[in-house]
Amino acid sequence: MGKDYYKALGIGRNATDEEIRKAYRKMALKHHPDKNKTPGAEEKFKDIAEAYEVLSDKKKKDVYDRYGEEGLKGNMGGGGGGGAPNFTYTFHGDPRATFEQFFGTKNPFESFFASGMGPGGGLGGRVFFDEEMEDGGVPLFGMGSTRPGAFRSQSFNTGPTKPRTKQQDPAVEHDLYVTLDDIARGCTKKMKISRKVMNPDGVTSRREDKVLTINVKPGWKAGTRITFQREGDQGQGKIPADIVFIIRDKPHPLFKREGSDIRYVCKISLRESLCGTVVEIPVLHGEGVPLDLTREIVKPKTTKRLQGRGLPHPKEPSRRGDLIVTFDIKFPEVLSTSAKEILSSVI
Repeated sequence: MGKDYYKALGIGRNATDEEIRKAYRKMALKHHPDKNKTPGAEEKFKDIAEAYEVLSDKKKKDVYDRYGEEGLKGNMGGGGGGGAPNFTYTFHGDPRATFEQFFGTKNPFESFFASGMGPGGGLGGRVFFDEEMEDGGVPLFGMGSTRPGAFRSQSFNTGPTKPRTKQQDPAVEHDLYVTLDDIARGCTKKMKISRKVMNPDGVTSRREDKVLTINVKPGWKAGTRITFQREGDQGQGKIPADIVFIIRDKPHPLFKREGSDIRYVCKISLRESLCGTVVEIPVLHGEGVPLDLTREIVKPKTTKRLQGRGLPHPKEPSRRGDLIVTFDIKFPEVLSTSAKEILSSVI
Protein backbone atom coordinates (compact mmCIF):
# COMPACT_ATOMS: atom_id res chain seq x y z
CA MET A 1 0.00 0.00 0.00
CA GLY A 2 1.27 3.47 -0.84
CA LYS A 3 1.77 6.42 1.47
CA ASP A 4 -1.23 8.01 3.16
CA TYR A 5 -0.62 11.74 2.71
CA TYR A 6 -3.80 12.68 4.56
CA LYS A 7 -2.68 10.68 7.58
CA ALA A 8 0.75 12.31 7.43
CA LEU A 9 -0.87 15.73 7.89
CA GLY A 10 -3.51 14.49 10.31
CA ILE A 11 -6.48 15.56 8.17
CA GLY A 12 -9.45 13.96 6.46
CA ARG A 13 -9.79 13.34 2.74
CA ASN A 14 -12.35 16.14 2.44
CA ALA A 15 -9.99 18.76 3.91
CA THR A 16 -10.08 22.21 2.30
CA ASP A 17 -7.03 24.00 0.88
CA GLU A 18 -6.88 26.20 3.98
CA GLU A 19 -7.08 23.17 6.28
CA ILE A 20 -4.22 21.54 4.34
CA ARG A 21 -2.10 24.66 4.75
CA LYS A 22 -2.85 24.90 8.48
CA ALA A 23 -2.10 21.22 8.99
CA TYR A 24 1.27 21.51 7.23
CA ARG A 25 2.12 24.66 9.20
CA LYS A 26 1.40 22.90 12.50
CA MET A 27 3.10 19.59 11.68
CA ALA A 28 6.18 21.15 10.06
CA LEU A 29 6.86 23.33 13.09
CA LYS A 30 6.29 20.41 15.45
CA HIS A 31 8.63 18.00 13.67
CA HIS A 32 11.29 20.41 12.34
CA PRO A 33 14.68 18.72 13.03
CA ASP A 34 16.09 21.93 14.50
CA LYS A 35 13.38 21.83 17.18
CA ASN A 36 12.40 18.18 17.52
CA LYS A 37 15.30 15.89 18.40
CA THR A 38 13.26 12.72 18.95
CA PRO A 39 14.12 9.66 16.82
CA GLY A 40 12.22 9.62 13.55
CA ALA A 41 11.40 13.34 13.59
CA GLU A 42 13.50 14.07 10.51
CA GLU A 43 11.86 11.30 8.48
CA LYS A 44 8.45 12.52 9.67
CA PHE A 45 9.44 16.05 8.62
CA LYS A 46 10.20 14.74 5.13
CA ASP A 47 6.89 12.83 4.89
CA ILE A 48 4.99 15.97 5.92
CA ALA A 49 6.69 18.03 3.20
CA GLU A 50 5.95 15.43 0.52
CA ALA A 51 2.32 15.17 1.65
CA TYR A 52 1.87 18.94 1.50
CA GLU A 53 3.43 19.25 -1.97
CA VAL A 54 0.98 16.67 -3.31
CA LEU A 55 -2.20 17.77 -1.52
CA SER A 56 -1.64 21.51 -2.09
CA ASP A 57 -1.35 20.98 -5.87
CA LYS A 58 -4.75 20.39 -7.50
CA LYS A 59 -3.43 18.20 -10.33
CA LYS A 60 -1.28 16.02 -8.08
CA LYS A 61 -4.07 15.77 -5.50
CA ASP A 62 -6.62 14.68 -8.14
CA VAL A 63 -4.29 11.94 -9.40
CA TYR A 64 -3.49 10.82 -5.85
CA ASP A 65 -7.15 10.73 -4.80
CA ARG A 66 -8.01 8.53 -7.78
CA TYR A 67 -4.96 6.28 -8.13
CA GLY A 68 -2.89 6.68 -4.96
CA GLU A 69 0.89 6.93 -4.79
CA GLU A 70 1.34 4.48 -7.67
CA GLY A 71 -0.61 6.80 -9.96
CA LEU A 72 1.65 9.72 -9.02
CA LYS A 73 4.73 7.68 -9.86
CA GLY A 74 3.35 6.62 -13.24
CA ASN A 75 3.27 2.92 -12.35
CA MET A 76 -0.27 2.27 -13.55
CA GLY A 77 0.90 0.79 -16.84
CA GLY A 78 -0.62 1.11 -20.28
CA GLY A 79 0.71 4.57 -21.04
CA GLY A 80 -2.38 6.24 -19.61
CA GLY A 81 -4.86 3.77 -21.11
CA GLY A 82 -7.91 2.46 -19.30
CA GLY A 83 -8.39 5.70 -17.42
CA ALA A 84 -4.95 5.61 -15.78
CA PRO A 85 -3.10 8.96 -15.81
CA ASN A 86 -0.15 9.67 -18.04
CA PHE A 87 1.55 11.42 -15.12
CA THR A 88 4.81 11.15 -13.18
CA TYR A 89 5.72 12.84 -9.90
CA THR A 90 8.71 12.23 -7.65
CA PHE A 91 9.36 14.17 -4.45
CA HIS A 92 12.55 16.23 -4.74
CA GLY A 93 13.74 14.97 -1.36
CA ASP A 94 14.49 18.32 0.30
CA PRO A 95 11.84 19.03 2.98
CA ARG A 96 13.74 22.13 4.11
CA ALA A 97 13.20 23.67 0.66
CA THR A 98 9.44 23.12 1.03
CA PHE A 99 9.59 24.63 4.53
CA GLU A 100 11.54 27.67 3.33
CA GLN A 101 9.13 28.31 0.45
CA PHE A 102 6.13 28.11 2.81
CA PHE A 103 7.48 30.15 5.72
CA GLY A 104 9.85 32.47 3.85
CA THR A 105 12.83 31.37 5.97
CA LYS A 106 14.94 28.25 6.40
CA ASN A 107 14.71 28.38 10.18
CA PRO A 108 12.21 30.62 12.01
CA PHE A 109 13.72 29.54 15.34
CA GLU A 110 17.13 30.95 14.35
CA SER A 111 15.38 34.03 12.91
CA PHE A 112 13.95 34.74 16.34
CA PHE A 113 17.36 34.87 17.97
CA ALA A 114 18.54 37.20 15.21
CA SER A 115 15.86 39.68 16.32
CA GLY A 116 17.65 40.23 19.63
CA MET A 117 15.22 38.27 21.82
CA GLY A 118 17.50 35.31 22.48
CA PRO A 119 19.44 34.60 25.66
CA GLY A 120 19.55 37.71 27.80
CA GLY A 121 16.66 39.23 25.88
CA GLY A 122 14.15 38.93 28.69
CA LEU A 123 12.82 35.38 28.24
CA GLY A 124 15.61 33.51 29.99
CA GLY A 125 16.65 31.58 26.91
CA ARG A 126 13.18 30.14 26.31
CA VAL A 127 11.19 30.88 23.19
CA PHE A 128 7.50 30.19 22.65
CA PHE A 129 6.15 29.28 19.21
CA ASP A 130 2.51 29.30 18.21
CA GLU A 131 1.73 26.14 16.23
CA GLU A 132 -1.07 28.03 14.48
CA MET A 133 1.07 31.05 13.49
CA GLU A 134 0.17 32.97 10.35
CA ASP A 135 2.00 32.51 7.01
CA GLY A 136 5.55 33.71 7.21
CA GLY A 137 6.51 31.82 10.34
CA VAL A 138 6.71 34.87 12.65
CA PRO A 139 7.61 33.60 16.14
CA LEU A 140 5.52 34.76 19.11
CA PHE A 141 7.03 35.54 22.49
CA GLY A 142 6.01 36.76 25.93
CA MET A 143 3.17 35.63 28.12
CA GLY A 144 0.38 37.99 27.05
CA SER A 145 -1.58 35.65 24.79
CA THR A 146 -5.23 35.16 25.66
CA ARG A 147 -5.53 31.93 23.69
CA PRO A 148 -5.38 28.87 25.95
CA GLY A 149 -2.72 26.39 24.90
CA ALA A 150 -1.40 28.69 22.21
CA PHE A 151 2.25 28.32 23.20
CA ARG A 152 4.73 25.48 23.27
CA SER A 153 8.06 25.96 24.93
CA GLN A 154 11.43 25.03 23.49
CA SER A 155 14.70 25.42 25.33
CA PHE A 156 17.80 26.55 23.48
CA ASN A 157 21.47 26.62 24.30
CA THR A 158 22.06 29.79 26.30
CA GLY A 159 25.64 30.10 25.08
CA PRO A 160 26.82 32.67 22.54
CA THR A 161 24.99 32.58 19.20
CA LYS A 162 26.34 33.63 15.84
CA PRO A 163 24.57 36.57 14.20
CA ARG A 164 22.44 35.41 11.33
CA THR A 165 23.56 36.33 7.84
CA LYS A 166 20.65 37.86 6.01
CA GLN A 167 19.80 36.33 2.66
CA GLN A 168 18.33 38.21 -0.25
CA ASP A 169 15.21 36.98 -1.99
CA PRO A 170 15.62 36.04 -5.69
CA ALA A 171 15.15 38.91 -8.12
CA VAL A 172 11.61 39.57 -9.36
CA GLU A 173 11.65 40.01 -13.14
CA HIS A 174 9.09 41.78 -15.34
CA ASP A 175 9.04 42.17 -19.13
CA LEU A 176 8.82 45.77 -20.36
CA TYR A 177 7.51 45.97 -23.93
CA VAL A 178 8.55 49.07 -25.86
CA THR A 179 7.87 50.11 -29.44
CA LEU A 180 10.53 50.74 -32.07
CA ASP A 181 9.54 54.40 -31.98
CA ASP A 182 10.36 54.44 -28.25
CA ILE A 183 13.72 52.81 -28.92
CA ALA A 184 14.49 55.21 -31.76
CA ARG A 185 13.89 58.35 -29.68
CA GLY A 186 14.24 57.17 -26.09
CA CYS A 187 11.40 57.53 -23.63
CA THR A 188 10.42 57.44 -19.97
CA LYS A 189 8.26 54.67 -18.54
CA LYS A 190 6.64 54.77 -15.12
CA MET A 191 5.87 51.38 -13.59
CA LYS A 192 3.67 51.03 -10.50
CA ILE A 193 4.52 48.19 -8.13
CA SER A 194 2.86 47.00 -4.93
CA ARG A 195 5.13 45.64 -2.22
CA LYS A 196 5.09 44.60 1.42
CA VAL A 197 6.71 47.13 3.76
CA MET A 198 7.59 46.48 7.40
CA ASN A 199 6.02 48.71 10.03
CA PRO A 200 8.17 50.46 12.65
CA ASP A 201 7.49 47.62 15.12
CA GLY A 202 9.59 45.33 12.92
CA VAL A 203 6.98 42.56 13.07
CA THR A 204 3.83 43.59 11.22
CA SER A 205 3.72 44.79 7.63
CA ARG A 206 1.50 46.68 5.18
CA ARG A 207 1.05 46.91 1.41
CA GLU A 208 2.44 50.01 -0.23
CA ASP A 209 2.38 51.21 -3.85
CA LYS A 210 5.46 52.77 -5.41
CA VAL A 211 6.16 54.21 -8.86
CA LEU A 212 9.49 53.26 -10.46
CA THR A 213 10.78 55.50 -13.27
CA ILE A 214 12.67 53.89 -16.15
CA ASN A 215 14.57 56.11 -18.60
CA VAL A 216 14.75 54.05 -21.79
CA LYS A 217 17.82 55.18 -23.73
CA PRO A 218 17.83 55.42 -27.55
CA GLY A 219 18.98 52.18 -29.14
CA TRP A 220 18.63 49.91 -26.12
CA LYS A 221 18.59 46.32 -27.29
CA ALA A 222 15.98 43.72 -26.46
CA GLY A 223 17.11 41.91 -23.32
CA THR A 224 18.55 45.02 -21.64
CA ARG A 225 17.97 44.70 -17.89
CA ILE A 226 17.12 47.63 -15.60
CA THR A 227 17.54 46.78 -11.91
CA PHE A 228 16.00 48.55 -8.92
CA GLN A 229 17.89 47.23 -5.94
CA ARG A 230 15.99 45.98 -2.89
CA GLU A 231 12.58 47.27 -4.00
CA GLY A 232 10.81 43.95 -3.40
CA ASP A 233 8.80 42.78 -0.40
CA GLN A 234 10.32 43.51 2.97
CA GLY A 235 10.34 40.87 5.70
CA GLN A 236 11.92 39.91 8.97
CA GLY A 237 15.54 38.79 8.73
CA LYS A 238 15.81 39.05 4.95
CA ILE A 239 17.02 41.44 2.29
CA PRO A 240 14.27 42.58 -0.14
CA ALA A 241 14.53 41.24 -3.67
CA ASP A 242 15.74 43.37 -6.56
CA ILE A 243 13.07 44.37 -9.09
CA VAL A 244 14.32 43.82 -12.65
CA PHE A 245 12.66 45.04 -15.84
CA ILE A 246 13.74 43.41 -19.11
CA ILE A 247 13.36 45.33 -22.37
CA ARG A 248 11.27 43.42 -24.94
CA ASP A 249 10.39 44.52 -28.48
CA LYS A 250 6.73 45.27 -29.04
CA PRO A 251 5.73 43.97 -32.51
CA HIS A 252 5.67 46.69 -35.18
CA PRO A 253 3.23 46.54 -38.10
CA LEU A 254 5.92 47.38 -40.70
CA PHE A 255 9.39 46.73 -39.33
CA LYS A 256 11.31 43.96 -37.65
CA ARG A 257 14.33 44.76 -35.53
CA GLU A 258 17.73 43.18 -36.20
CA GLY A 259 20.16 44.72 -33.73
CA SER A 260 20.47 48.36 -34.71
CA ASP A 261 19.09 47.61 -38.20
CA ILE A 262 15.41 47.31 -39.05
CA ARG A 263 13.96 45.21 -41.85
CA TYR A 264 11.04 46.10 -44.12
CA VAL A 265 9.41 43.72 -46.62
CA CYS A 266 8.22 45.54 -49.74
CA LYS A 267 5.46 43.87 -51.75
CA ILE A 268 5.57 44.24 -55.55
CA SER A 269 3.99 42.44 -58.49
CA LEU A 270 5.80 40.16 -60.93
CA ARG A 271 5.34 42.76 -63.66
CA GLU A 272 6.96 45.44 -61.45
CA SER A 273 9.84 43.13 -60.59
CA LEU A 274 10.53 42.45 -64.27
CA CYS A 275 9.69 45.80 -65.86
CA GLY A 276 10.80 48.13 -63.08
CA THR A 277 9.00 50.50 -60.75
CA VAL A 278 9.49 53.19 -58.12
CA VAL A 279 8.31 52.31 -54.63
CA GLU A 280 8.08 54.42 -51.50
CA ILE A 281 9.76 52.92 -48.46
CA PRO A 282 8.34 53.97 -45.06
CA VAL A 283 10.73 55.03 -42.32
CA LEU A 284 10.34 55.25 -38.53
CA HIS A 285 10.14 59.04 -38.51
CA GLY A 286 9.32 61.46 -41.28
CA GLU A 287 8.19 60.99 -44.86
CA GLY A 288 8.83 57.85 -46.87
CA VAL A 289 11.91 57.46 -49.08
CA PRO A 290 11.46 56.75 -52.85
CA LEU A 291 13.36 53.72 -54.12
CA ASP A 292 14.03 53.56 -57.88
CA LEU A 293 13.87 50.02 -59.28
CA THR A 294 13.43 50.95 -62.95
CA ARG A 295 16.92 49.94 -64.04
CA GLU A 296 17.03 46.43 -62.67
CA ILE A 297 15.14 43.21 -62.31
CA VAL A 298 14.08 42.61 -58.73
CA LYS A 299 14.68 38.99 -57.74
CA PRO A 300 13.30 37.20 -54.65
CA LYS A 301 16.68 37.58 -52.92
CA THR A 302 17.26 41.22 -53.89
CA THR A 303 18.15 43.39 -50.88
CA LYS A 304 18.50 47.16 -50.59
CA ARG A 305 19.99 49.15 -47.72
CA LEU A 306 18.98 52.65 -46.76
CA GLN A 307 21.92 53.74 -44.65
CA GLY A 308 21.30 55.58 -41.39
CA ARG A 309 17.56 54.89 -41.41
CA GLY A 310 17.65 52.28 -38.67
CA LEU A 311 17.93 52.57 -34.87
CA PRO A 312 20.61 54.40 -32.85
CA HIS A 313 23.58 52.37 -31.67
CA PRO A 314 23.16 51.96 -27.88
CA LYS A 315 26.72 53.10 -27.12
CA GLU A 316 26.86 55.76 -29.86
CA PRO A 317 23.38 57.27 -30.27
CA SER A 318 24.67 59.65 -32.96
CA ARG A 319 25.25 56.61 -35.23
CA ARG A 320 22.31 54.71 -36.63
CA GLY A 321 21.83 51.33 -38.22
CA ASP A 322 20.35 50.73 -41.67
CA LEU A 323 16.88 50.11 -43.01
CA ILE A 324 17.10 46.80 -44.90
CA VAL A 325 14.56 46.33 -47.68
CA THR A 326 13.66 42.89 -48.98
CA PHE A 327 10.97 42.03 -51.51
CA ASP A 328 7.88 39.86 -51.58
CA ILE A 329 7.06 39.32 -55.27
CA LYS A 330 3.43 38.55 -55.97
CA PHE A 331 3.07 36.02 -58.78
CA PRO A 332 -0.16 35.84 -60.83
CA GLU A 333 -2.51 32.95 -60.18
CA VAL A 334 -2.97 32.21 -63.91
CA LEU A 335 -1.56 33.36 -67.28
CA SER A 336 -3.46 33.58 -70.52
CA THR A 337 -2.19 31.75 -73.58
CA SER A 338 -1.22 35.02 -75.26
CA ALA A 339 0.70 36.16 -72.18
CA LYS A 340 2.58 32.87 -72.12
CA GLU A 341 3.45 33.25 -75.82
CA ILE A 342 4.75 36.79 -75.26
CA LEU A 343 6.87 35.70 -72.32
CA SER A 344 8.20 32.71 -74.22
CA SER A 345 9.29 34.96 -77.08
CA VAL A 346 11.19 37.45 -74.92
CA ILE A 347 12.65 35.31 -72.11
